[in-house]
Amino acid sequence: MRLRDETKERTIREKAIEMIVREGFDGLSMQKLAKAAGVSPATIYIYFKDREDLIRQIYYDEMLTMSTETLAGFDPGMHFEEGMRVQWMNRAQYCLKYPLRMHFMEQMRHSPFHEKFQGDARNPFSTAMKTFVLNAIERKELIKLPLEVYWSVAYAPLYQLIKFHQSKAGMPGWGTFVLDEKTLEKTLELVLKALQP
Repeated sequence: MRLRDETKERTIREKAIEMIVREGFDGLSMQKLAKAAGVSPATIYIYFKDREDLIRQIYYDEMLTMSTETLAGFDPGMHFEEGMRVQWMNRAQYCLKYPLRMHFMEQMRHSPFHEKFQGDARNPFSTAMKTFVLNAIERKELIKLPLEVYWSVAYAPLYQLIKFHQSKAGMPGWGTFVLDEKTLEKTLELVLKALQP
């Protein structure tokens, strides 16, 4: 029986994320992954039962990392404006620190795996955010909206600015775009104005 090697396992996970982001889920084969990670295909099966188990484990680990990063310094009992500010800064830092992981999580969100794995993920993030929103509505700091509308107004502007920043291009024909603290703060002010009664 072969022993587990944390470095090899980490490399396999990192290469899998790179392949999924670059080629999609269909582009991830154990053979190609083994070659990219510099291991034999049999080595992958020491750490993961099969391709789906590999994707599931990466997703769970990344969800935990993302939750830890985005919930740092955040309390669901915070007043709405303060909590949103912490969330925006944390989410921006996570996305800028881990661009590949951000894209991986985005791909997961729009794949059949998301629904399949979501139920048993034990994610503290969803619970914290739900409590935060309900508290803000109860305190009349937030307009009551369908969740999808709230999320679209609250966070979509942030994620779009991050995408512009990462591509180093703004709107076509307008030149480069760099996300700075001033732009982030101004956009957050507009979002807060739209969401508060």
